[in-house]
Amino acid sequence: MTTVPNMQDGAALQARTRRKMGKRLSERLTAFVSYLLLIAGSVVILAPFTWMISTSLKRKIDVYVFPPEWIPDPVMWSNYREALTTFPFGLYTLNSFTIVVFVLLGTLLSCSFSSYGFARLRAPGKDLIFLILLATLMLPSAVTMVPLYLLFNRLGWIDTFLPLIVPSFFGSAFFIFLMRQFYMGIPRELEDAARIDGCNAYSTWLRIMVPLTKPVLATVAVFCFMWTWNDFMGPLIYLTDESKRTIALGLSYFQGSARSSPEMHLLMAATIYSIIPCVLLFFVSQKVFVKGIVFTGVKG
Repeated sequence: MTTVPNMQDGAALQARTRRKMGKRLSERLTAFVSYLLLIAGSVVILAPFTWMISTSLKRKIDVYVFPPEWIPDPVMWSNYREALTTFPFGLYTLNSFTIVVFVLLGTLLSCSFSSYGFARLRAPGKDLIFLILLATLMLPSAVTMVPLYLLFNRLGWIDTFLPLIVPSFFGSAFFIFLMRQFYMGIPRELEDAARIDGCNAYSTWLRIMVPLTKPVLATVAVFCFMWTWNDFMGPLIYLTDESKRTIALGLSYFQGSARSSPEMHLLMAATIYSIIPCVLLFFVSQKVFVKGIVFTGVKG
């Protein structure tokens, strides 16, 4: 009488064991395929970067050799010294950092304050103004290029850093939208508590909201730094004096002209030098940056 239940229990146990083994096998297979796809994607993404490093260490005559050589022979470390001394890249770096620092300050200050107003304060026509602000994102930069140049020329700002710095103190539609979404996810009870303690709107923004928005501030800072650091068209239009040129303009000097051939090995060496600040910034702020990407747009 007791053998039948035992046999049934054994069969059920074997079935559960087979299901668990099948589930583990499926999970391992899924993980294997995922890692395989990630490795393949990483190879595709890193291939141009690897080629850039390889080219920066080659002789000029070896750059266009076919079939291409991934490992340079001989290794020309002198390319970096030649690239950075052919043109005053130290001065270009200082100019770029000067512009980036002031643009970061203006962007974070203006966008943070504006987005707080759009997210929290009550004002007639606020939503309409915000829609008009978002509509400016649809305008191509080529449309506003000539009017802005005429305006800055009338102000006497051409061949100065002012056309590249001053507009950042008036906000950016994309960054205002990004930070507004983050502000809307912060509980309003914090503002109510601040008002009870006697804080006005300015004190609430500065003492309560700004410390809570470090993730999105880091996100905006990374994007702003990269866009400003790599900006080519702005310095090309507004800067004419050689002593005011930036790194992005300096890189273009190696691309050659009608009189000279491109110096690709020197261009790659100078490019690697130019991306070091962006890479370091991303690794330093990686955790906060990723957190800002995750929580931006999540409305509580």
